Parts: sequence; structure tokens; C-alpha cells
Amino acid sequence: MTASAGILARGPWRPEDIEARWHEEPYAPSPQAVHEADRAVAQLRDRGSPSHDGLAGRLRGWESSGGKLRLDCEPARWALRLLPGGAEGSLSALCVVRSVDGRWLAGRRAPWLATWACRWALGAAGSVEVDENPAETLVRELREEWSVTPERLSVEALLELPSGIAMVLGQAWLAEGARVTPDAEHDEFAWWPADPADWPEQADTPLRRTAELVCAA
Repeated sequence: MTASAGILARGPWRPEDIEARWHEEPYAPSPQAVHEADRAVAQLRDRGSPSHDGLAGRLRGWESSGGKLRLDCEPARWALRLLPGGAEGSLSALCVVRSVDGRWLAGRRAPWLATWACRWALGAAGSVEVDENPAETLVRELREEWSVTPERLSVEALLELPSGIAMVLGQAWLAEGARVTPDAEHDEFAWWPADPADWPEQADTPLRRTAELVCAA
């Protein structure tokens, strides 16, 4: 999340209150977007980052009413999310992770990654897979990146990032005594204090904005 992300809809919602409707026909980007996506993938290949492409989720529309968040989704080329300001609604999920005493799980992303390389990030994040409910994405990414399952989970907001990515923001609380094991995408991790005012200097403005949004629920 960046400092100027826009809030499309505000929760919190329970995971079961997130509904996703998927269209079968993939999104058709403009020829220019296709060209830029091809170039972005080639740049990843040149620097040794994962450069496989395929289909992932795109947000086509949404509605928040009656205590539910309804998402209208469609398949779209994964590489569109690499285009600055032109991600065209590529759908991602970010799950911030809290300990029983309120601390925040932060990890430094490995230098070989395609996005956010060498930067610190909160919790777990990734693209929403085709036919997947974004609430399930939050749990999946947490399991894949940290080998842990939340004791409770809420969906806090639907955001639109300046890059054009649509993001489902969730918050997971771990059980007492739960231990996390980072995957190869992280080369360091830490538990930051419950009060973001006490966070270390590597906690940049976007991460602090994320915490502010979550805490304001």
C-alpha cells in the first residue's frame, strides 16, 4: 500500500461476508498495455527475477451493502500489475499479521523478487488467483509465506493503489505461542512494536499508512 492509496470500501467484514463472482472471459487490455507488459516481463528476465506470466485476478466492479462486500472479478494477464499507474485493476491481497500482544509481523523481501525487492513489508501479500475468493487468498498467502494459520481474520478494506492495483486488505491475529517460518521470499523478519510510533526506521511511510488504516477500524 502506498501513502496515497484510495479507499474504495471500508470494513471490517468477516471472511464469509466476502463474495466473489468470476467471469470466464479474460480481460482484453489495449495493445499498448500488452506491449508494456511484454517489456516488463523481459526486464524481469534480464535481472534474474521470476518472469513467468499467466492469468490472475482483476477487479471489474464491486458493491458494499448489507454487511457484505461483493466483488466482480475476471481473469487478466498477471504482468499488467507490473505497469506503474497502468495495472488496470489487477487484484491483489495483503494480510497484515498481529501477535496476541498486538505486535506486527514484518519481513524484508529478497532481492531476486519481481516486486518490492529488498523492501520491508507487513505480513503476507500476493495476487488473487483465478476463481479464488480474496478472503481465501489472505489465508493462502499467510500459509505460503509464513507457514502459519490465523486464529481469527477480518477483511478491513478494499483499496485502489496509485499503480492501478486493486487490493483487499486483511488483518490476521495469531494464537498465543504461534511461530512463523519465513519462506524464500524473505531474507529477514521481525516483530515490530504494537504502537507504530515505536517502529524502526525501515518502516517507511506506506507501511505506517497501512497500520493507520487498520487501527482506525
